[in-house]
Amino acid sequence: MEETNKDKWQFELGKALVELQNCQREKNLNSCMSCKEILVCTTKEQYVRAVYESMNKGSGGGFEF
Repeated sequence: MEETNKDKWQFELGKALVELQNCQREKNLNSCMSCKEILVCTTKEQYVRAVYESMNKGSGGGFEF
């Protein structure tokens, strides 16, 4: 079975979510908002990027707040 782009983006999002949840669990947190590293956290950044890429399916564009 050939992997579709949708499957690829969803797979990457799932991986990023697991990594984020593992980090929160290791730090005994329910949310990144209470983490002292929130502004410099690469795990959170990777998750946010994976969410964005799963929404635009790799079509590009910027993602700034």
